[in-house]
Amino acid sequence: MQQAIQNSTYTSQKSNFRITGKRIFYAILMIIYAFFSYLLLKITLQYIPYDTDVAFLRIKQDVIDIPFYKIAFFTHVYTAVLVLPAGFTQFSVYVRRRLPVLHRYTGWLYAAVVVVLAGPSGLYMGIYANGGFISQFSFILLAVLWIWFTIFAVIKALQGDYKSHREFLIRSFALAVSAITLRAWKYLLVFLFEPRPMDVYQIVAWLGWIPNIIIAELIIRRIIKLKK
Repeated sequence: MQQAIQNSTYTSQKSNFRITGKRIFYAILMIIYAFFSYLLLKITLQYIPYDTDVAFLRIKQDVIDIPFYKIAFFTHVYTAVLVLPAGFTQFSVYVRRRLPVLHRYTGWLYAAVVVVLAGPSGLYMGIYANGGFISQFSFILLAVLWIWFTIFAVIKALQGDYKSHREFLIRSFALAVSAITLRAWKYLLVFLFEPRPMDVYQIVAWLGWIPNIIIAELIIRRIIKLKK
């Protein structure tokens, strides 16, 4: 009897330790995510007030006067940053259970921004991306998949298929986070290897989102495995 109680106590302590460890891990991830979101916000603030000769646009002077490019660029810059806070509301168990209205409305905001504003503007910008066809094809494909996954996330939610809704939203958000991972890879590559600028664009154009979508699929499969 005493042995059974000891085993039960040990199992309980082990379970609590795992839960605590998981919470700490997620807290660290949220802090890192918040930090990079802040850095992206700082990048966005460079273009406020409206300026066509600052930061990234200084190397895009050859295409900036192409019809609709400026509209696409500023639409993307001003709206894409709005999708990042969705990470705090769409994937938080606390928000989903305790604040379902907030979860729902921020979800609709995320979907609207991606499908109507950030996605299409990013698609148009991809046509003129630095690095030639290799980079351009990557950014166009990224934008198409981002819009596609988001639309299907909405459709599945409306159909009441919340499992598929969550899976498509994970894929969509993995591509949204490419705004952060692309820059992180760029800084790392330049720091370690000092490659030519065009080589950097061609590499990070793919490296910025391919690992994200692979990780998203692994997360989805782990969720499915845990529920079986």
